Amino acid sequence: MELTPRAEAETRPQRIRPLIASCFGLGHSPVMPGTCGALLGIAIYLPAALLVPREPWHTIWIAANLLVWCWITVSLGGWAEGYYEKKDSQKFVTDEVAGFLLTVLLWHLPSQPVLTTLWAFPMTRLIDIVKVPPARQLERLPRGWGVLADDLLGSVYAAGILWAIWLAKPEWFVAS
Repeated sequence: MELTPRAEAETRPQRIRPLIASCFGLGHSPVMPGTCGALLGIAIYLPAALLVPREPWHTIWIAANLLVWCWITVSLGGWAEGYYEKKDSQKFVTDEVAGFLLTVLLWHLPSQPVLTTLWAFPMTRLIDIVKVPPARQLERLPRGWGVLADDLLGSVYAAGILWAIWLAKPEWFVAS
């Protein structure tokens, strides 16, 4: 395969950034790119939760991955604005991964990662799409901070709602 002169001139980070920013291409989905990007959060959480079900290691694993994806989002935020020519491009979806990971950090059913995912993923996505106040105001923060902050706030809301449902209807969270 022959590289174009432009591709030859690009450095490795210049080629890798768009791949990471789009969560390995998931953010390029023509339908619901944020939700597709957030699927990487499931791919990170679920196998690890099944392999490392014991506390505190389960929670430490989630927290470590959350910190990594927050760092990636903030670090790539300024670059992504220029690259995609938009403040919060739908293709830049690392914040969606961080959002899902924060939800499952704050709310997860011990030894039931699949059920946790079935509840946490749609709740996180719904709250992120609705943009419960003051999420829109947080988007105004500079660079990656604004991209990330609204998702993290939405995850706090999502976890709070899940806790409230769990307290009101614990029978809904029993695997059959």
